[in-house]
Amino acid sequence: MNILIIGSGGREHALAWKIQQSHHCDHLFIAPGNAGTAAFGTNLPIAITDFKALAASALANQVKLIIVGPEEPLVKGIADYFSSEENLKHINLIGPCAAAARLEGSKSFAKAFMKAHGIPTAAYAEFTRDNYEEGIAYIREHSLPIVLKADGLAAGKGVLICNSHLEALAEFELMLVQSKFGDAGRKVVVEAFLQGIEVSVFALTDGEQFVILPEAKDYKRVGVGDKGLNTGGMGAVSPVPFFDESLRERINEKIIAPTIMGIKKDKMDYKGFIFFGLMVNNGEPFVIEYNCRLGDPETEVVIPRLNNDLVTLLSAAGEKQLNSIVIDVNPLPAVTTIAVSGGYPGDYEKGKLISGLNTTALPNTIVFHAGTIQEGNEVLTNGGRVLAVTAFAENIREASELSLYMMEQLSFEGINYRADIGYEFK
Repeated sequence: MNILIIGSGGREHALAWKIQQSHHCDHLFIAPGNAGTAAFGTNLPIAITDFKALAASALANQVKLIIVGPEEPLVKGIADYFSSEENLKHINLIGPCAAAARLEGSKSFAKAFMKAHGIPTAAYAEFTRDNYEEGIAYIREHSLPIVLKADGLAAGKGVLICNSHLEALAEFELMLVQSKFGDAGRKVVVEAFLQGIEVSVFALTDGEQFVILPEAKDYKRVGVGDKGLNTGGMGAVSPVPFFDESLRERINEKIIAPTIMGIKKDKMDYKGFIFFGLMVNNGEPFVIEYNCRLGDPETEVVIPRLNNDLVTLLSAAGEKQLNSIVIDVNPLPAVTTIAVSGGYPGDYEKGKLISGLNTTALPNTIVFHAGTIQEGNEVLTNGGRVLAVTAFAENIREASELSLYMMEQLSFEGINYRADIGYEFK
């Protein structure tokens, strides 16, 4: 069958790399794709939210399966668009409807969903300009640290951890009064800070049945030792050493199964991936956030560890046959190191020439493109996160060292990456 991936980052390159290996894939299209995805299919110059153009291209190219990578088209209703058009209904689109995508698109909605279905999460309150003064009073009496979250999508920058009441009050004003995050911050969720260790868990569901994919841990801070500003992700590891069978069962029982049951009970049309951002405290899991798609850079370690044919999995989700699937995982650990542009996550320049991409990849390493663009015979930087190097080895320490060694063969002006991904497990 012909397949379309929507998106242009490292996640989409990893998906293209995996899907191209399937004997079910005749031709692969990526919209808009990047310099790396072009090696596995045809890049289409179509914006991820141009539903009309995406639909026209899907029909023209006889596409039978669509995988939506990023959150924006899901929150804006791409699944609803395809399911509402008679000539598009035959296409298996992997992604939830807009109502279900609110689990990611609205922090307030997600918290209310968790509360309604008894899913463990941090205590919280929500505020708008209408009850701004109540929010001020609430923050002044709140224990430290305090977490402030813009309700809507804010390009991964809408979550702030404040270590003083003064900082929290200042950020609260910036968000609600001065529109720091625009429309995304019209409502602010204030919640308790959860102590523990973060872990990312992924499920593929058809809204009733589900399978659990390999877990991962990502690293958000830009600096070594988890210092500095939050980013979209500087690297990831999988598996997570403390993630044993006992914890897996508790997460399934207390979080994943109740979430899927809640989706079904609330009559939300959900066919696709769910990302569970969890905090584990003394062996007990709590939900920090939901994403309605695969995470990035976790995809770059999770998908390469998946031995199953990904097209078979996605087809089973579309046909409600996930109960027949057994997930097969490569036992070798994988580590991904991300190369970012100088200045990221603040201001950065694009258009820097990338060298070393023609270097023969080392055994057990894969170079995924994130923010790149092809111009003639040259590949240039085209984003904050530019490249991802994934490596396999017998343990996390060796995988990290191999990923770093491969990364050292690549370069561009201003390149920055963390040399300590997985540091606490080495």
